[in-house]
Amino acid sequence: MEWMAWTTPSALFFTGIGCILFTMVCWEILSPCVARKGFFPIITTRGDRLFISLLSAAFIHLGFIGFSEMSIWVPFVVAVIWLFIVMKWG
Repeated sequence: MEWMAWTTPSALFFTGIGCILFTMVCWEILSPCVARKGFFPIITTRGDRLFISLLSAAFIHLGFIGFSEMSIWVPFVVAVIWLFIVMKWG
């Protein structure tokens, strides 16, 4: 991994994303998803909601970085709460 110049935070981030994807695959194998309509105006599956929440998390972090001087842990907590909201009711 030397050629990629990994930092510890970036390695942890991508390891976390990999673990989330692995968990979603196992969950899908054990309990196949049924598409449903939540508060989003489209019918979504678990994978769709995960993608929407990960994309939203990127924008949440960019917004906090661009418009505030707060610690990076604040948008992280907001993004995790958003992930649970989207996965439960989205």
